[in-house]
Amino acid sequence: MKLNLVALAAATVGVLGGLSSASAQTYGTQEIDQSRVLTVAAPGTTLVPHRLYVVEQISDARPCFEIVGSNPGEVNPLWTTFDFSGICSRAADTNGYSIRVGNEDLGVRYRLQIRQSGNDLLLLGIPTDGSSSLQIGRAGGISSTGFTQIVLNPGWRLTKRTFEGRTLGHNYFTNNLTLAQLLAQDGPVVVEPPTTPTPTPPATLPFADIRGDVYATEIARAVDIGFIAGFGDGRFGPREGVTREQAVSMIVEAMAKKYPQIMVPTQVGAQVFPDVPTTRWSAAKINFVARLGIVAGDQAGTFRPGAPVKRVELMAMLRRMAEYEQQLAGLPTTLAPTHTARSFTDIGGHWGRDLITMMSGYCQVATPLNESGQAFHPEATALRNYASAAIVRLYDCTRPAP
Repeated sequence: MKLNLVALAAATVGVLGGLSSASAQTYGTQEIDQSRVLTVAAPGTTLVPHRLYVVEQISDARPCFEIVGSNPGEVNPLWTTFDFSGICSRAADTNGYSIRVGNEDLGVRYRLQIRQSGNDLLLLGIPTDGSSSLQIGRAGGISSTGFTQIVLNPGWRLTKRTFEGRTLGHNYFTNNLTLAQLLAQDGPVVVEPPTTPTPTPPATLPFADIRGDVYATEIARAVDIGFIAGFGDGRFGPREGVTREQAVSMIVEAMAKKYPQIMVPTQVGAQVFPDVPTTRWSAAKINFVARLGIVAGDQAGTFRPGAPVKRVELMAMLRRMAEYEQQLAGLPTTLAPTHTARSFTDIGGHWGRDLITMMSGYCQVATPLNESGQAFHPEATALRNYASAAIVRLYDCTRPAP
């Protein structure tokens, strides 16, 4: 059964927010039965291949999980087979877990991540200031099921956060040693940063007119994904401009391909923009993404569907698309950089300066015009070749891992 995009939900490991060390005096901890909680590495995305879940058996009405074997423990995620409300709890982001050592809350100083090391998975506390990481647990292998038990290292356990005598739902990965003692005990943890796979050039190109185009490989990938196609005469038209409604259509189709549960809308309910009548071919998709906050109208309340989409406007749409994906994943909508941001020479006084810079550091979506020089040309019309490439970069950077 296909689901509306609004109902789609996922969970992934994220950048830990949380409390400062001073706030640790406000919160306490409550010991819990370790046999009723599970730390698990779950399937993630290309960018974050393994997500961190903490699953707890609240009642005994039905089992929430089962574990087969060890090193690694293969997890059968039973919580995915029924409505687990009141039976199980699942923490999947910074609202659900953080690190506490020596009675100090490290929420703003460390983020929890599952990292692969050879044929093993490590649960690490990654510092935000570039100092030494903490190793909290490991799997001893990688499960073939995609869900792998993480066994906490000696001295580590899960506890619950408390406030004024009340036990809260937030989980602490807790160790009684101080941070200095842990770092001295464990020594430095070497962690290689995650990398985004480089797409493999196609053996043959789908259109003759993209041969020699700087974006030929990404165009071929876009056509393979299926969010854009060529024209009836056999051309792709890489240098032709993209309209605002065409950009919306490409984004909606890409999201539907990434998440098979999404049903691409074909019918229009209430009219959202006065210049997008319900009979227009793009009306359903425009209204759909407008309701999701991915696009908005201008100051006059119009959408201008047939107007060329500027390169900066395309970046704004893709930013909202990426933020919505974060929201679906239960993460803060702030887009953490995946690469070093670029310094473009022509955006200093432009309203989209911060947006463009951010999208250059997020999946390398924003790049110089024609991949040459240091200028972005924010007011230039986005062409079919670059629009395809930009969406492919975001798609492959954040798509679910196979």
